[in-house]
Amino acid sequence: MRDRTFVAAFVLAASPALAAETYLVDKGHSEATFQVRHLVTKVRGHFTDFEGTIQLDRARPEGSSVEFVVRAASLDSDNADRDKHLRSPDFFDVEKHPEIRFQSSKIVAQSGDLYQVTGTLTIRGVPKELTLAVSFLGFVKDPWGNEKAGFETQLTLNRKDFGMVWNKALDSGGWLLGDDVYIGVNIEANKKKDAASD
Repeated sequence: MRDRTFVAAFVLAASPALAAETYLVDKGHSEATFQVRHLVTKVRGHFTDFEGTIQLDRARPEGSSVEFVVRAASLDSDNADRDKHLRSPDFFDVEKHPEIRFQSSKIVAQSGDLYQVTGTLTIRGVPKELTLAVSFLGFVKDPWGNEKAGFETQLTLNRKDFGMVWNKALDSGGWLLGDDVYIGVNIEANKKKDAASD
């Protein structure tokens, strides 16, 4: 009897780890955007090619994890010449550093549907640990029976921290570009179906 009790307790203790569900970022219904000051206004752009995997544990959010990868060359600011410059070694240097990657290391539940997600963000081969304030937008099932989950976050980065130091002084004083880059990520993710249900 004692052995059975021990086995049952072990299974119960291990079960939360087995409860994680895999969600894959739906690129067609998600976005990764950026904006930076240029002279007196802000130039906006987005990335068109990215993917991500979320291991989501509903019972133990702290046991969840996320990996998000952006193809740097897919940036689009609606200006071909500017995009070419942004892909160059002055900025993203996409030939040497084709990916922007975030890998979580810790998730802490806050009030309501807000979570603090700590991880490593790597841009231009430079890794930086940071903590994101991530809002969970809920679960839903679409008309075709697909289970979905939504998330969003905003953050501000100093581009110089990742080696993007190019700028141009103005005759009137100041600089052509700002250092702060404002980033927004909105994610709609699809629950991965079991092989048996495909």
